[in-house]
Amino acid sequence: MAELTSTKLNPDSHLLLDQPLVRLPAELSRKNFKLAALHVEHDKKALLGALKTTANDSLSGKKTPSETLDSLDHMINRMKNLKRKMERFHDEEKTIHRQTRKRLGHLNDLYQIPSLADVKYEEWSRLRLDRLLVDYLLRNGYGESARALAKEKGIEDLVDLDVFVQCHKVEESLRSGSTQECLAWCSEHRELTRKTQNTLEFELRLQQYIELRRKGQLLEARQHAQKYISSNTETRNPEVHRAAGLLAYPPDTKVEPYRTMYSRSRWDFLSNLFVKTHHEIFSLPGRPLMHIALSAGLSALKTPSCHSKYASSSSNASSTTTTVCPICSTELNELARNLRHVQHNKSSVEHDPIVLPNGRVYGRERLLEMSAKVGLEERQVKDPTTSEVFDASQIRKVFIS
Repeated sequence: MAELTSTKLNPDSHLLLDQPLVRLPAELSRKNFKLAALHVEHDKKALLGALKTTANDSLSGKKTPSETLDSLDHMINRMKNLKRKMERFHDEEKTIHRQTRKRLGHLNDLYQIPSLADVKYEEWSRLRLDRLLVDYLLRNGYGESARALAKEKGIEDLVDLDVFVQCHKVEESLRSGSTQECLAWCSEHRELTRKTQNTLEFELRLQQYIELRRKGQLLEARQHAQKYISSNTETRNPEVHRAAGLLAYPPDTKVEPYRTMYSRSRWDFLSNLFVKTHHEIFSLPGRPLMHIALSAGLSALKTPSCHSKYASSSSNASSTTTTVCPICSTELNELARNLRHVQHNKSSVEHDPIVLPNGRVYGRERLLEMSAKVGLEERQVKDPTTSEVFDASQIRKVFIS
């Protein structure tokens, strides 16, 4: 019965890591719908206004029949352009729906697997690992490698290639010193960023102002500040005041905070701020899913002794034991160093536990057997972890309460 319980699959706990798999398509669908609604509202207002004006001018005789027909042709062309835009939005919506169906089907497959020992669970886990690898590659800028892996594994609809490729493109443009791509992105997603009260667009406008001041274009810098920066006095008062003070300091100044404002590091700050904003509005984790999965697995295996100086033969040359603990291995020891360790409510001990003078507990029979194998005298025992040698009279029996 215990074996069946230990191998029973709990799908809900497994899917905690896969929330972005369904959440992102929902965010993309909402964004697609809002953009379509904005285009419809904008063109509707313009067409109704133009139609009313054309009708009134035609009735009053201000326009000739030929001019009226030209106005109607212009309105028809505008409606045709709107129709083409709506077709693109519709195609995008169909793509999102297809991906959502595939992803829901992938998650539903997990609920059809009864046990961790089922071969189908191994297949599902391998597919998830492929998804995590693609996610990791995308977040680190290896878009082509990620696309090739997704195509090879047939999981294009289960990963977010286009979203991360666009994100990386804007990120790299900021690191190279250009704000145009990011400002265009902000304009497209203004409704989404406004809800989170994000400062990305303000920081971009401030950077444009700094670059104008760096080039010595003081008049253009003042005009830019009046148009884009001064209006934020109520919400960004300290930054606005610092921007005004920047006019008095040249690019080679050593005075803070103006030296930092001129620094190249501001472009890295903007790049990181964009990525953070991008992930927030699309409900994406700030870290790669691979890191989250590894952290959970490492924490589940980690114990307080894993980072002891006596942890294992890989970290202590004097130890006479060889550990099979993955956390104590050379490959994973440093990765898990700053993670919390799991609280184990159950433990297993030897049937004859004793405690050595250094406080370490072992089974008496196995300790004496090991001490004899390493050639110690009959009345001596050796700590297999620290290699300390004690007299047998110093050991004390332990009673588990």
